[in-house]
Amino acid sequence: MTCNLLIGGAAGQGIETTAAILERILKRAGAHVFSHRDLMSRIRGGHNFTQVRFGNAPVRCHADRLNGLVAFTRETLDLHRDRVAEDGFLLVDAALLPAEEMAGNRDPRLLPLPLSAIAKELGNPKVEGNVAVGALLRLFGVSRDLADGVLPLYLKESLVPINQQAIDRGYALAEPRFSCPPGDAADAMLLSGNRALALGAIAAGVKFYSAYPMSPSTSILEYLASKGVEAGIVVEQAEDEIAAVNMALGASFAGVRAMTGTSGGGFCLMVEALGFAGIAEIPLVVADIQRPGPATGLPTRTEQSDLKFVLSCAQGEFPRMVIALRHHADAFRQAIRAFDLADRYQLPVILLGDQYLADATATVPLFDPSEIPADPRPIVDDGRDEANDPDGEGAAVGEAGGSGYLRYRFTPDGVSPRRIPARSPGFVAIDSDEHDESGRITESADMRTRMVDKRMKKLEGLRQELQEPEFLGEDGCGTLLLGWGSLYGPLAEAVSILNADPDRTDSYGALVFGDLWPLPTRVLLARAADARRLVDVEQNATAQLADLVRQETGLACDARILKYDGRQLSGEEIASRIRKEARP
Repeated sequence: MTCNLLIGGAAGQGIETTAAILERILKRAGAHVFSHRDLMSRIRGGHNFTQVRFGNAPVRCHADRLNGLVAFTRETLDLHRDRVAEDGFLLVDAALLPAEEMAGNRDPRLLPLPLSAIAKELGNPKVEGNVAVGALLRLFGVSRDLADGVLPLYLKESLVPINQQAIDRGYALAEPRFSCPPGDAADAMLLSGNRALALGAIAAGVKFYSAYPMSPSTSILEYLASKGVEAGIVVEQAEDEIAAVNMALGASFAGVRAMTGTSGGGFCLMVEALGFAGIAEIPLVVADIQRPGPATGLPTRTEQSDLKFVLSCAQGEFPRMVIALRHHADAFRQAIRAFDLADRYQLPVILLGDQYLADATATVPLFDPSEIPADPRPIVDDGRDEANDPDGEGAAVGEAGGSGYLRYRFTPDGVSPRRIPARSPGFVAIDSDEHDESGRITESADMRTRMVDKRMKKLEGLRQELQEPEFLGEDGCGTLLLGWGSLYGPLAEAVSILNADPDRTDSYGALVFGDLWPLPTRVLLARAADARRLVDVEQNATAQLADLVRQETGLACDARILKYDGRQLSGEEIASRIRKEARP
C-alpha cells in the first residue's frame, strides 16, 4: 500500500524545503518514503515539483498516478490535476482559484485553503509551505508533534517558532481523511543517491576529493566538503574538470584514496587524464552522474546516454571498470567496491549514476559496517623484493646490491607492485609515454607489445570479480526485460504489475545490470535461453545496453522501450508500453 503526493510550484517558493520536511516527518511516523525531484534549470519562477511516495513497505521508485496534489501555483494545478485519482484531493491555495471555480459544481477533489493568507497574517510569506504541511499531517492522521523535532533540521533556530505556528494553523484547517500506511522505517536513514555514494566513499577511506560543480553531481562535492574535517578528507573545488581529475590522480599517486565527480560534459574534459591513469596504472574512482546531452543539454534532468562513451573514452586501449548505480544501498556498496577494485587492479573505475537516483531521497536500512573493508587504505607494496632484495632495502635501479624496484614489472596477472613516492624505498618512475618495467620511456616495438598485453591481462582478473545482474520476477519467464542503473526500481515495479495482471498471457522477469564493463554474461545467457522474448528498457535514444549485449553475447533484443525526454520511466509506463508498444 502506497500513497503518492505531488508538491509543486515555482522555483524560490520553498518547494524543496516543504517536501523535505514532510518526508522526514512521514519517516518518523514509520512510513517508507521515496521522493522524486523534477526541477527546471532556473533559480526563480518556472515549474518545479517533488513527488513524495510513502507506504508500509520499501518504496523503490515514483508513480504516475497521484493520490494528492499540493499546488502553490495555478500552473501546478492545471498541469497535474488529471493525474489525481477520483478519491484523491487537490490541496490548493485559495487565492489561486477564481470565484466561479469555488462555487457551483466545482471539482469534488478540490480542497482550497488560505495558505498564502495565513502566511501573510503570520508575517512571513515563506511559511506558506508549512501551513500546507500541517494540513497534510491532519489529512493523513499523522501526529503534529512529530514536526517539532524535524523543523530545526531544516530551518534556522530563529525561524522555528513561526513555522511551528504555520503547521498549527494548517493542522486546524483539515480533517482526517486518510491513514498514513504504518511501517517500520522510523529508524531507517533518509538520504539521496548522491549522499549514499558519498557515504560509501567515506567508508572506503577516501582522503581526497576534487571536483568542479556540475549538476547533478554537485551534491557529492557539497556533502564531502561538509564532512571534510570530521572524516579527514581534503576536498578541493577545482577551477575546471581537467584540474579536478589531475588533482585526484596526483593524490592517488601520492598514496591516498582519491576520487572525482562530474556529469557528462565535465567527463568529456577528463578523458585525456583518464588515459593517463590507464597507461600510468594509477588507481582512480570517477563518478559520472549523467544528465541529458550533448553539450549543456538539460542540466537538471535525467538520462542514461553516457554508457558507450565511458566504455571507450580516451585514445588507445587500456582496462577499466564501469559500474552503474541501481539504488541507494547499491550506491553505498559500489562506492566501496570501486575503491577496492581501483587499488587492486591499478586502473580507473567509473561509477555511472544519473539525476534521477542522485536527487531522489529514500528510506534505507542502516548500512552494514561489515561491508566496510577492514583496512580502507590503498594496496601498496611494502618496499621489499624477496627475490632480489632479501633485506628489504629497496635499492634503486643502478645501485649495487639489488636489481631495483620495477614499477611496471611483468607479472602473471598484469598487476605490478606499487610503491608510494617518498614513503617507500627506491625511485618511483611514472610517465604518460610508453615505458619499460622501470618506468622509463621506450620506443621498443617488443616492449610496447608486452606492456599493452600486461595491462590488458587485468581484465582476466576483473572478470572473476564481476557481479551478475540482479533478476526480478518469475523464473522461466516468457518475456525478459533488460535494464541497468536507476531503472532498477521502475523495472521491479513493472514486473510486479505485469505478473499481477489477471488477464496476462505471459510471465515476466527483468535483469538489471550494475556491472557493465567487463559485461557479466553467465546469468544473462542462462535466463535468455528460457525466454521467448528479450525487451531492452533504457533512458536513451539508441539502446546502448542492447548494443553492448549483442556485441558481447550475440543476443539481439526483440523489442525496445526507450525514453529520452529527460524524465524517468515509471513502472506503470514500462508495463503499459510492454503491453501496447513494445516493437522491434
